Amino acid sequence: MKSAQFLTNTRRAISALSAYSVPTTQHIADTYIFQCNKSNGEACERGQVDDECQMFDKMTERETVSCGSMIAGFSQRNQLNGTQELSDALPARNVRTWTSMLTGYAKVGQIKEARIVFDSMPEKNVISWNAMISAYVQNGDLVTARKLFDDMPQRNVASWNSMITGYCHGCMMTESKKLFDQMPERNSVSWMIMISGYIQIHWFLQAWNVFAGMHHSDGLPDQPMLVVALSAAIGLRALGLVASLRSIAIKTAWESNVVVGTAILNAYTKNGRLDLATDFFNKMPERNEYSWTTMIAAFSLCGRLNDAIALYDRIPHPEQTVSSKTAMMTAYAQNGKIKEAELLFNDIQNPNIVTWNAMIAGYSQNGMLDKAKEVFVHMPVRNSASWGAMISGLAQNGQFEEALQLLAELHRLGKFPSHSCLTSSLFACANLGATEIGRQVHALAVKRCCQHNPYVGNALISMYGKCKNVEDVSQVFSTMGIKDTVSWNSLISGFSQNYMLNEARETFEKMPEPDVVSWTAIMSAYVQAGQVDVALQLFRDMLARGLRPNELTVTSLLSACGSAGALKLGEQMHGLLHKLGFESCLFVNNALITMYFKFGSQDGFAVFEDMDERDIVTWNAVLAGCAHNGLGKEAIQIFNQMEAEGVLPDDMSFLGILCSCSRSGLLTEAKTYFNSMCEDHGIKPLIYHYTCMVDLLGRAGQLSEAVALVESMPVEPDSVIWEALLGACKIHCNIELAERVAKRLFRMGTCKPGTYVLLSNLYASHNRWDKVEEVRVLIKAQGISKEPGISWIHIRNKLYTFHTADDTHDFTEDVDKLLKKYYGLLKMTGYVPDTDFVLHDVEEEQKQNQLLYHSEKLALAFGILSMPSGCPILIMKNLRICGDCHTFMKFMSTATQRKIVIRDRNRFHHFQDGWLHFSDSQNLPRLVCCICRFQSRAAACLFGRLSLAILQCCFLSCWHGCCLRPTLALAGPPAIFLHASSVSLVSVLEQARVSPKLEELKLVCGSPKKTHVVNDVLTFDNPKHPPAA
Repeated sequence: MKSAQFLTNTRRAISALSAYSVPTTQHIADTYIFQCNKSNGEACERGQVDDECQMFDKMTERETVSCGSMIAGFSQRNQLNGTQELSDALPARNVRTWTSMLTGYAKVGQIKEARIVFDSMPEKNVISWNAMISAYVQNGDLVTARKLFDDMPQRNVASWNSMITGYCHGCMMTESKKLFDQMPERNSVSWMIMISGYIQIHWFLQAWNVFAGMHHSDGLPDQPMLVVALSAAIGLRALGLVASLRSIAIKTAWESNVVVGTAILNAYTKNGRLDLATDFFNKMPERNEYSWTTMIAAFSLCGRLNDAIALYDRIPHPEQTVSSKTAMMTAYAQNGKIKEAELLFNDIQNPNIVTWNAMIAGYSQNGMLDKAKEVFVHMPVRNSASWGAMISGLAQNGQFEEALQLLAELHRLGKFPSHSCLTSSLFACANLGATEIGRQVHALAVKRCCQHNPYVGNALISMYGKCKNVEDVSQVFSTMGIKDTVSWNSLISGFSQNYMLNEARETFEKMPEPDVVSWTAIMSAYVQAGQVDVALQLFRDMLARGLRPNELTVTSLLSACGSAGALKLGEQMHGLLHKLGFESCLFVNNALITMYFKFGSQDGFAVFEDMDERDIVTWNAVLAGCAHNGLGKEAIQIFNQMEAEGVLPDDMSFLGILCSCSRSGLLTEAKTYFNSMCEDHGIKPLIYHYTCMVDLLGRAGQLSEAVALVESMPVEPDSVIWEALLGACKIHCNIELAERVAKRLFRMGTCKPGTYVLLSNLYASHNRWDKVEEVRVLIKAQGISKEPGISWIHIRNKLYTFHTADDTHDFTEDVDKLLKKYYGLLKMTGYVPDTDFVLHDVEEEQKQNQLLYHSEKLALAFGILSMPSGCPILIMKNLRICGDCHTFMKFMSTATQRKIVIRDRNRFHHFQDGWLHFSDSQNLPRLVCCICRFQSRAAACLFGRLSLAILQCCFLSCWHGCCLRPTLALAGPPAIFLHASSVSLVSVLEQARVSPKLEELKLVCGSPKKTHVVNDVLTFDNPKHPPAA
């Protein structure tokens, strides 16, 4: 219908033109023709070509200007057929009609046709040349544009401005500056182009210098010039420059102008001076909708939603435009009030494309992608920002593949992606590790001449860095025309992600002006490399230079302190948070919780309780801390509190609670939570959740059930699950199942050194040295090297590292003497070295000597020598602590009257007063075995603080019963001490599935103040105050 009407209008216009003759004498400036041409021009500007055709038909007289307006109208509507027909029908065409045709083709990207028109022109003026140069510039062909510019017979200021504009749009500021310096004359547009070009690539200082040059050449800034100069001041974060520009605006009478005033207001808000912005806003003589939206956005970004609402309510109702409503809607969405944003969106009768885009972004920011997609699909018109908002929303919410599919759809439609589309797509490629797709996006950016844009260039560096393509990282950086601070920071991160610490440091040292992000990036690189001391020294250097750390800096250092076990440094960092004003920052507090739990400290609970705001990360951090420290009951309380407060647990929450139950021996509770995942919360268990359950069932001695769970899993079991099952076989001495599991691991080809060590340990504990040798031969054949055991301890903010049998320290002799002293003392009090953990077929005495010099024992001895009496000792170890060291630490905690905390590869172990302080579900069997071997009064005194409840719990646990069977047989008549008022030991053992002969059990009641030994059974009445040895 529209096509037919268009053809009709075109034929009428051509028919009317057939009677038209070009004046031969002079141009007739008839008032009637002038008015008609003016009306046609206005209709053309509005895109109302049909109205223009009707007015053209009614004109009794027409001239070239009339026809030129018609051609321009057709060109603006991309109706080039009509343009061509109308142009061809003209008996004589002048320069204007030719130029209109040329411009029409250029606008729709048909640059070849535009050049044909240009070459066919019988005569050309400077406007024609400028139009052709602009056509090449608009289509990104700067080489041809420059060649045409150089060939121009005559140039005006517009010619120079067109070419400079092309270089600025291509971020080629070096070429732009050279051309600018060669200009014979400049107008305000020339200065504006240069300043805007520098601002576009974030070279704010150069932009300001250009403005200063214009001002010093006696050029008075007009309204647009002041606005763009304020943008440069915003980029420099120079409040003094804003004040200078405000003074210039006052002198030139531009301050009262609403556009300039709003730009000053925006400068105050972007420089973080909301107080000055509010004062200036209240004094503005005139405000436009942008003034209101600027203040609303500023309040929103500062988290002051109530102030934003109050300001919005101050807008007179008739002046509440679509823009102000869109700003308020965005403020609601940014602050999590998505329902309020929806209500406001539905209240807008005719939302513009900016409003639709803001709603897409709002839904995406709140994780409501389905809603965002619905808005995107139903919006009447889309622009590049619409596609950018949707692609960005998908990428930021982890839907990386769908984001790339949407970019592909945009490309198939023949539309060019915006810078936002490209950066979001590169972010998606980086997270997927999709190097080849990333290269295609890179090629698309080059085709669009976007690779010089700093945002796109920085995204390319980040993408190649995460994809481990270091050569491409360096190449992109070296070819970037403009390298801003973000570019340097991205390069540092790219090197650090690929463990190229030296290159990262060299890049940091070469930076012209490193900012706080640069310092944070290089500190994080050293933290990632385990060089915490260097990271902390860099932090001190940054403070010395007067730079204020941000939240990410503090978070990185808190992580560093936690990873290194630097408790004192961590406490100092905690104190610094209050000075920096970060005590209420959510993710800083989350990092603080994690740090304290990494120290094995329950201060993480105190931080949690003091927090005014919590998110799901907060709850998960506490649950993970409970898991690492074996705080099963506390984890259950936290989980119940989380549900009571209406916080929905996610898969990480269930992982935390399952790990806590696993390390506390809470099998029944773990099964309940595991079943609740699917049934109550609709969360599908992942491989990690199954691993927790298999580990717990295995430790509980329910190996058959653990195997059944592995075989019935809906997902393919990985090596971690099989390794957990192998560890359970080691605990319960099930060689047959262990060999089956080991074979499965060998077939998977993912065996770690720990797998071979576990199997070798199991064989060694049963004196099957032939099998031990077979495992060693296999290890050698596979080229596998066992990771050496390393322990480290912080003493007065200095890190000391110890290897097994380490004799490289100056204090080795003192450590050796102290260990031998306590070794002898502990043997007298009942400590029996567990030589099952020595993997060599040597004499018993040699095995005991090897056990003595494990790295954690050396670190403990050094800690005792170096730290004040009674001071807790925190030791880190890269491998799991062996059973003998575990027992040794319990004895030492009593002998030295210290709390000893060891953090190994899996968890924390807290030793205090001769037993595992937080949870001993894993090692209570060994403790009871040790008690059962006591044959002396001194031994009983050492464990006098062990409560009956723990001992009873030990027997009641089914896996403990399995562990006690060989102990009872080896020990003969067991030496077990119990309080006189205790429950029957026989009933306890029966519940534990242990059935010793009754004559082997002798329970003797002692008097309240005496200790008795009858038939090798030791008893005393006051466990809290046992008699002296």
